[in-house]
This record gives sequence, structure tokens and C-alpha cells, in this order.
Amino acid sequence: MRDATVTRTTSETAISVSISLDGTGSAKISTGVGFFDHMLDQLAKHSLIDMTITAKGDLHIDDHHTVEDVGIALGQALSKALGDKKGIRRYGHFALAMDDAQIACALDLSARPYLICNLDFPTSKIGSFDSELVREFFQALSTHGGITLHIDKKHGFNSHHIAEAAFKAVAKSLRMAVEKDPRNDALPSTKGTL
Repeated sequence: MRDATVTRTTSETAISVSISLDGTGSAKISTGVGFFDHMLDQLAKHSLIDMTITAKGDLHIDDHHTVEDVGIALGQALSKALGDKKGIRRYGHFALAMDDAQIACALDLSARPYLICNLDFPTSKIGSFDSELVREFFQALSTHGGITLHIDKKHGFNSHHIAEAAFKAVAKSLRMAVEKDPRNDALPSTKGTL
């Protein structure tokens, strides 16, 4: 089974993440940040990765530590669940349209974290959620998951749609990348390691 559980406890947050890569996209999410919960639901649903995520953070300050630390723990859980990465597709890409927004994602489960995030938001807030935290989450996920992650906005003028399309595009790309390749059960690298 390609499952993993990661807990992260700091003076700012207490995070628990459990995932199953070969799931159905079921999600049990509770971070205390409503919009972020909605985005994580989308990430689970469209990647078909089962996710149980709980977070207790210093929300009296702001949402930053909670969002970043969930990204860290989720990245670590992805890396752990992938194990030696033998037989995975490794690469994923998806262009996703959601109303006015079109977001393209391409990623590589390379163990070489790198983020290109070209998402500009027309508003600084999505409800009470800071728009800049979308990038913070993806930075933490990329760094701690060992993911080369490129996210590019092609169109979009509604901040909610831009953020949601980004999470869905990343989800669909992750689904492709973590899937077992029916034609190759070896490590998908000429280097002999990932």
C-alpha cells in the first residue's frame, strides 16, 4: 500500500496528514481555515488521493503558519508514500479551465524541488483568505515533496476561480504523476535514482 502518515508539531501549529495514493479522492479536512479546506478538498477529489488532514494553528495571528505547515506535512507524506518511486509515471501535466480562469500545471516528482508559480490575483483576499497564501502552500508542498512544480495562469479575473483552478490543475497533474505505469515497473530515470 502506498500510504503515509506525517505529524508536525511546532509552537505555532499541530498538523496531522494521512494519505493513500491509490484512493478514490475521499477527504476529511479540518484546518480551521474555510477556504483552504475547500482547496484541499479539491486537491484530494481530483488527484484521487485519499487525504485526512487536521490542523490546529495560531489562527488568532493569521492563516499563514497553518497553510504553510500543512503544505510541509503533505509534501512529506507524498514523498514517504511514493517510496522508491519504481513504476510511477513521474511526470504530470494538465491545463484546467474554470469559468474565466485557465491554469496550466506541469510537474516532475524528481526529488529536486523547484517552484515556478505565475499566479497573479486581482484581489489580496478571497473572502478572509490571503491570496498570497496559495503560493506559500505550493512552495511548501514543492520543497518538502521534492517536486518540480510549474503553475501558470493563462487567463482569469476572479481570484476564487484562479485559486481553485490552480489546486485542481495540480491535483490532476499529481494524479497522472503518481499513477503506476502499466508499461514500466522500473525507476523512471536514467540516473538510477530519484
